[in-house]
Amino acid sequence: MPTEEKFLPVQRLTEGPFYHFFGYYDKFPWDITGRYILGMQVSFMNRPPTPEDVLVIGLTDTKEGNRWRPLASTVAWYWQQGTMLHWLPSAPDRKIIFNCRTRQGYGSTILDIVTGETRILPRPIYALSPDGKAAICLNFSRVHRTRRGYGYTGVPDAWADDLAPEQDGIYHMNLETGESRLIVSLAQARRYRPLPSMEGATLWFNHLQFNTAGTRIEFLNRWRNLETARSHVTRCYTANPDGSDLYLLSDEGMVSHFDWRDDKHFLAWSTARGENHYHLYTDRTDQVEIIGKDVFSMDGHCSYSPDRQWILTDTYPDPVDSKRTLILYHVATNRRIDIGRFYSAPEITGEIRCDLHPRWSRDGKQVCFDSIHEGERQMYLIDVSSITGAKK
Repeated sequence: MPTEEKFLPVQRLTEGPFYHFFGYYDKFPWDITGRYILGMQVSFMNRPPTPEDVLVIGLTDTKEGNRWRPLASTVAWYWQQGTMLHWLPSAPDRKIIFNCRTRQGYGSTILDIVTGETRILPRPIYALSPDGKAAICLNFSRVHRTRRGYGYTGVPDAWADDLAPEQDGIYHMNLETGESRLIVSLAQARRYRPLPSMEGATLWFNHLQFNTAGTRIEFLNRWRNLETARSHVTRCYTANPDGSDLYLLSDEGMVSHFDWRDDKHFLAWSTARGENHYHLYTDRTDQVEIIGKDVFSMDGHCSYSPDRQWILTDTYPDPVDSKRTLILYHVATNRRIDIGRFYSAPEITGEIRCDLHPRWSRDGKQVCFDSIHEGERQMYLIDVSSITGAKK
C-alpha cells in the first residue's frame, strides 16, 4: 500500500531565548484537563550536559497564549529522556514527578504544582504503574556508562567494576512510602540462558514499561564489551511487578522502541524470525505478528493512540535531506499517513540528537513532539483529529 502524505499545520509551543523539550515518547505531557503541557528548559542545545548543568521543569499554559511557567529544577537529566518527567497518575491534575540528585545520590521528587509541596523519594524513577502507586527504577549511573544519552552524569556507578552485579538491576519502589527492593538483578539476567557474547561484556537494563493494567512489566537487557564493541546485544523480558514469572519474550539480538497495546500484547521494532519489522508479541507465548510489513522499513518511536486504533511513530533523519518523518498508521486498514517532515541538523547527532519522540494527547486529538527544524530545540503541536476522527 502506498504511503499517503497529509502534512498538517504545526504550532510552536515554546519560544527562545531558551531551548525546550520533553524527551521520550512513552508519557503524556498533558495534564488530565488538557490545559497544561509539561516541558523542560535549558540554556544550550549542542553539547552533552555536565553534572552541574541545570534543567528547568515547567509547563505551557495553552489557555494563556502558551505562557511558560517554571516549576522546579534538577541536575539529573540527559537529552534523550530528560528527567523522566511525568504527571503522577494518582493526581494527574496537580502533581508531577521527576528525577533529582541529592547528597545520597539520585532520587525522585513529587511536586504539587498548586501548593508547591515537595516530597523526595530515595530512588530515581523510570516508569510508573497506571495507578501511580509504584515505580520501577534503574541505576542511571550505570546507564550513563553503557549507553550515553540515557543516563545521568554526576554520581559514580557503585558497581562499575562488576560486569553483572548481584546487588544492582531493576528496583520496585512504593511511591507512597519510598520503600524499594531489587526485583531482577543483572547477575540473574547473566545466568538466564547465558550466551557466548556475554563473556567479558558489561550488562545493563534499559527501557522499562508497565503494561496497561499494571500487571506486567517489560524491560530490555543489553550487553557489550565497553572496550571493544560499538554495538550492543538486546534481549526483551516481561515479568510481574515483583520480578516473578520472568519470561524471555525476544532473544534474537535486537529490540528497540516499543509500546504495550493492552495488558497482553506488546509492539516493538525488533528482529523476529530473522526479519526486522514492527512486531506484535503476545506475552508469555511464542506468538509474533508483523505490523505494517509493507509500509515500514525503519525503526521509530512508536505508541498507540488512547483508543488503540492508531500507531504514532517517526523516523531517523533521511540520509539525503536530513529530515525526520512523522507518521500515523491505522492498524485495521494498514494505512500509513505521513503528517510532516522536519529537518534535523546533521551536527546535532549522537548523544545530543533531537529525535521527534512524538506523544499523544490523552484524548487522541493532538500530537506533541520535539524538533530542531527551525534551528532551535523546541516543542511543537499538531492537531490530528481530522485524520484519527477523535471528536473535537
